Amino acid sequence: MNGKSIVTGTVLALIAFSVYGHGSLSIDLSHPIPTFEPSADDPMKADLSKPYFDSVPIPTFGGQAVLSFTKFPTSDGHFSLGTIILAEHHGTHLDTPGHYVNNAASLEKENKPADQRKHTHDLNANDLIGHAVLIDISGRVEMELAKNGGVPSSDVTVTDFSNTSANVITADDIAAVADKIKNGVWLVLNTGWSKFYFSGPDFAKDPYINGFNHPGMSKEAVDKLIEIMDRKGVLIGGIIADNIGIDSGQSAVGDDDKWTNSWYAHVRLLQRGVKFVENATNLGQLAMAKDPGKCTIVVGAPKHVAGTGGPSRVLALCK
Repeated sequence: MNGKSIVTGTVLALIAFSVYGHGSLSIDLSHPIPTFEPSADDPMKADLSKPYFDSVPIPTFGGQAVLSFTKFPTSDGHFSLGTIILAEHHGTHLDTPGHYVNNAASLEKENKPADQRKHTHDLNANDLIGHAVLIDISGRVEMELAKNGGVPSSDVTVTDFSNTSANVITADDIAAVADKIKNGVWLVLNTGWSKFYFSGPDFAKDPYINGFNHPGMSKEAVDKLIEIMDRKGVLIGGIIADNIGIDSGQSAVGDDDKWTNSWYAHVRLLQRGVKFVENATNLGQLAMAKDPGKCTIVVGAPKHVAGTGGPSRVLALCK
């Protein structure tokens, strides 16, 4: 090892120790992705009758993950080499700023159109790491669920997660952390909803989606975040949520079954360069950390050219 390598190795070791040293806590915020053998008729599609281990198909914006293996033999055995076919927005995954393509009416001010924003290969290390700013409404969500025996109902008169309720991320929740909203931080939205993470292949009926009656950011919360960032002249690194897409269910589905005025957070925030991590889990463990604000978020995103996002191994490293 030459002198340059020794210095570089020493610096990396010091950085690792400062972030992830003695007495630290590491939390995996990622769901596993189920995998299946390829179909005999079409190797690009999964054979759901042939899962690996205990894999169960989950709804996804794309097909189920296909995993196939080849062997590279040696005298002592062989290497097992897998090939995976995987949708970008499957499981715990990253949305890049280029994920949503705004039309002329929804593109604001001097924000860049999608083809000029960062995609996966454009993201640098600073884009994928930052201190956590926790917003925890899991207690409020649990109290609402208690009205129905702890089970979510798609009927808002039974369990109400509409934007007018207190059971979503509100503008007041954002205002409460205004002093922590700085360049590069990651807002972590703990709603406790990951415990309902897809229990079957039916997207519409799954308790996780709950007929688009689930917690997330209200429109007012998105507006408040933008107002604070604009006033302070800062841009957060991203937002992590334990639901299907950052937005509350009402903000996601929009005004009708034609997706009119839908996915409000995506429409307004991605064009500003904010990134999302969706379908996160174990955010309650982060909330229980001694000081969540001292936790460092690391998004292990793929780096494929022109990607709009990708399944990610997301970690919180807490001192």
